[in-house]
Amino acid sequence: MKRVSLSLVFTLITLFSLYPQEDPVALAVLDRFAAAAKTAPSVSMEFTMITSDAMENRKDTLEGKVVMAGDSYRLTLPESITWFNGTDNWNYMPSVKEVTITRHPDEEQSFFSKPSMLFEMYRKDFRARHTESTSTTEIIDLFPADVKSELIRVRLTIGKKTSDLIAAEYRTRNGITVTIEVKEYNLRFKPDNKYFDFNPANHKGVEIIDMR
Repeated sequence: MKRVSLSLVFTLITLFSLYPQEDPVALAVLDRFAAAAKTAPSVSMEFTMITSDAMENRKDTLEGKVVMAGDSYRLTLPESITWFNGTDNWNYMPSVKEVTITRHPDEEQSFFSKPSMLFEMYRKDFRARHTESTSTTEIIDLFPADVKSELIRVRLTIGKKTSDLIAAEYRTRNGITVTIEVKEYNLRFKPDNKYFDFNPANHKGVEIIDMR
């Protein structure tokens, strides 16, 4: 469940950064959003993620926080904390007092090995539409060009003046709807050089499993 949740978080974040191919208004909104994030010292989000399964009539809620800077990130979820410094990945499970260290191959090109891709994936296989504008927000819908995709739609709500992410909704063909409600979106936090490294001194008695 933890790995699924982590993957959903980064799938959604990845989709936030995809650029439209048709709607110039949507393009302008997402350009401003991505430019603000790319020029900030980091992108920090505290969020609530709600996963609804229509087929099983089930709803799960998850609180979390992610901080990204270049090719580094720290993701905090209720059952785990993940640090990635661009080379090494630490996955800490407080319930079992265990941290696993892995290293992503240099040739791997995914969020887990190169987070900066999130704001460089221009004009990927999506169509975008500017759906609604209010006094404070812009709503953008993203649709996959591949009609066989399991994804139906991603709806982004972005702040009109501040270009911050307010909410995102992700719908799939199998009846899953994932909604991220952003409680805090911060582009001002300046992490130090060790912020994205696991520090054993802060976690006494933790078993370290080094798989590098």
